[in-house]
Amino acid sequence: MTWRMPSETARHDRTWMAFPRTGTTLGEGESWQQTGYEAWTSVAHGIAEFEPVTMVIDPSERQRARRMLGSHIEQIEMPLDEFWMRDFGPTFVLDDARPNVLGAVDWIFNGWGDHGWAEWKHSAQIARQIAANCGAEPVPSLLVNEGGGIHVDGEGTVLVTETVQLDPRRNPFADKHRVEAELSRTIGATKVIWLPRGLTRDYEAFGTSGHVDIVATIAAPGVLLLHRQPNPDHPDHAVMRELRAFLATTTDAAGRPWRILDLDAPEAIRDEDGFVDYSYVNHLVVNGGVVACGFGDEKADAAARDVLAEAYPGRRVVTIDSRPIFARGGGIHCITQQQPSLNERS
Repeated sequence: MTWRMPSETARHDRTWMAFPRTGTTLGEGESWQQTGYEAWTSVAHGIAEFEPVTMVIDPSERQRARRMLGSHIEQIEMPLDEFWMRDFGPTFVLDDARPNVLGAVDWIFNGWGDHGWAEWKHSAQIARQIAANCGAEPVPSLLVNEGGGIHVDGEGTVLVTETVQLDPRRNPFADKHRVEAELSRTIGATKVIWLPRGLTRDYEAFGTSGHVDIVATIAAPGVLLLHRQPNPDHPDHAVMRELRAFLATTTDAAGRPWRILDLDAPEAIRDEDGFVDYSYVNHLVVNGGVVACGFGDEKADAAARDVLAEAYPGRRVVTIDSRPIFARGGGIHCITQQQPSLNERS
């Protein structure tokens, strides 16, 4: 069998999410915790305008989730600790030789490198539970990896980061050849593009050490959406200049050079914890739409919508305030995972 991960732009049956629960990621204090619950709920409601949403809920949050999500968000109870569905949930794949089979890659999840603060033992079991729930064929993997650490075009190209898949806290014995072989087996990768690093804040204590889904994504074959930090006072100004120059030297699996569309960061460059990694790249493509991060910067949010509308013609772009999500370490793409339709072009 040959598994293939479809592009995010392919037709979805649904999007999977996980509802927040108390712990390190949600934070302390009732008012601060409420901002997390509300942000995750807003994203779910935004996606539900376009396609079904299934929310995994820890039993401790049953009543709150029912009250906040309402009846139009499907809710399934499973024990949770972390709630970044992109990273611990299954990566769904298709087998073109068996058009009625959905596969679910179950990467090993160890809390982004087994950080001392991370609570991940329950969430590490979620991928196989979701696979069973939706009747997907399990595709087990010994690679420690997260869904936010890969982006594909559905035609063999995958973007990864050297500091993620080759992180010694994740895969101490891996090299590029072994990682590429596993990506070929599990998601059908034929061309792996290795970014040397990610954004600055992502290397701090609560970061992922360089997830690509906040840096770049493939909007269409040969079209790359790339984060840009215009402010030279931000360290990511230099980081992204170097990454853009690097990506301009690469081609996709079909040998096409990239048409690069820049997504400028909002004006704010710092919060109370230091330099922010606010990025419009961390959006979710849904059926007929794009659910985009917003940062309370009307001009920048609108400019990002324009670029996304150009990159995804025919889709309606909506913006949801994502600052409470970024304050906890990620964005809209990080808390969602699409389940492709078996008839992905329907």
